[in-house]
Amino acid sequence: MRWENRQRSQNVDDRRGRASAGGGRSLKLGGVGAILFALVALALGADPAQVLQMLGGGGGEVTSSEASGPPAPRPAEEDRLADFVSVVLADTETTWQDLLADRGGYVEPTLVLFTDSVSSACGHQSAAVGPFYCPGDQQVYLDLGFFAELDTRFGAPGDFAQAYVVAHEVGHHVQHILGTTRDVRRQQESLNPTAANDLSVRLELQADCYAGVWAHFADRSRSMLEPGDLEEGLRAAASVGDDTLQRNAGRRVQPDSFTHGTSDQRVRWFRLGYQTGDMDQCDTFSSRRL
Repeated sequence: MRWENRQRSQNVDDRRGRASAGGGRSLKLGGVGAILFALVALALGADPAQVLQMLGGGGGEVTSSEASGPPAPRPAEEDRLADFVSVVLADTETTWQDLLADRGGYVEPTLVLFTDSVSSACGHQSAAVGPFYCPGDQQVYLDLGFFAELDTRFGAPGDFAQAYVVAHEVGHHVQHILGTTRDVRRQQESLNPTAANDLSVRLELQADCYAGVWAHFADRSRSMLEPGDLEEGLRAAASVGDDTLQRNAGRRVQPDSFTHGTSDQRVRWFRLGYQTGDMDQCDTFSSRRL
């Protein structure tokens, strides 16, 4: 990506190296974070299908406690990544300010960078859950160490793959602003687990499509993308499909337990957003074909 000489966002809260006090509170996970948590649970011997089922309809409860302490040194190699995600966040702000100008306006989210664990309006959580968006405080949370996981565990290297992760979580923020998340959660309260999971899949695929909409303008209007970048984003989307995760874990693929969509679905909706640049094309809830 061509990002070095771009604008940086002022909405970054860099808490890296700080110990965070908290515990006993629950966190509802969304986005890529829920998938990484499923993989961690698998490593501990849990059934990923059950974990994904638990995370459907708004996420599962995870608790953590950690004593506060003095700030730890921030790894120098992460500073460039912190600079990079600040540029990506700024560019999403430009895109969504324009697109939502006639839809009530865009309230910019804060990107919280943390190390190991963090407290949020959604609860206190460890980095093991991966990136997540918390509607309670309208903040995206990211431990930059996740990008190494994205490369080695998910097989999706590259800076645009990393940008996709940020743009996907910002997509959840857009859903919050538009009231989509609230409406979905209300509907899920009266549905059986399979139907509730279907709505979760549609919510996640729409966030993928919104990430693609951002990529469209980052490329076509601001020439940020380089050859191969789009493929990095598509590879990242495919790597976190429910079917791929279950298959790679040596488990039987269980569509009823899906909460994020198949690899093909995630690629399709990200690509649709990128090709059209039209957020109205991201209506996964009315689409018969996911």
